[in-house]
Amino acid sequence: MPATEFLPGLFIRGFEPPARLADYKLVAFDMDSTLISIECIDEIARAAGRYDEVAAITEAAMRGEIPDYKESLRRRMALLAGVPEAALHQVYEQRLQLNPGVETFVAACQAAGLKTMLVSGGFSFFSERIRHRLGLDFARANSLGIAGGRLTGTLLERPWGDIVDGAEKLRVLLEVAELMGIEPSQAIAVGDGANDLPMMRAAGLSIAYHPKPAVAEQAMVAITSGGLDRALDVLRT
Repeated sequence: MPATEFLPGLFIRGFEPPARLADYKLVAFDMDSTLISIECIDEIARAAGRYDEVAAITEAAMRGEIPDYKESLRRRMALLAGVPEAALHQVYEQRLQLNPGVETFVAACQAAGLKTMLVSGGFSFFSERIRHRLGLDFARANSLGIAGGRLTGTLLERPWGDIVDGAEKLRVLLEVAELMGIEPSQAIAVGDGANDLPMMRAAGLSIAYHPKPAVAEQAMVAITSGGLDRALDVLRT
């Protein structure tokens, strides 16, 4: 189904706006390039002098050219072995910024009674800080291996696995919805890259923020210019 440009830089497909925000009960956000302005792994690589190598893999994965996200992440992680842990603090303090409109949109969701969660293929070092900063209810992300104050180039095994990929994002959304006693159709999923598509397809409303082309072609709402709060142009609060 082709998208309609509802307003300049704001495209819709598959529903008639405005939808009522309070009809939804849960919103799941991607983190890197969605809630925040950077891809954290790229910025860690920049601090380590390996930016070009890592960013090239990131871009290929986000475009869907490397279909196995876990493989792409492991390849990038291996390039970061030996990076000082201090680089993580440097990225958070000097490079990481919330994207425009994020605080406004998150606050609107919270005011409407939605539970809020972050599900990221990035790292818990950053996701936990963003969770606290925005007052989100829940976050899941990958845990970096660190030994002797340096990255090991690996990720820690958790009860659910070691890597949050598209399948895990979908599983988390469905599990949280079930725990809340709601249908996936009562959830909103917000992302920008290929590994967000599984949860976006399952949700009742999918919002793509400055998305990659494959995501823009499928999202119910695609914001190609302006901030995340532009989603409120098609949602009654």
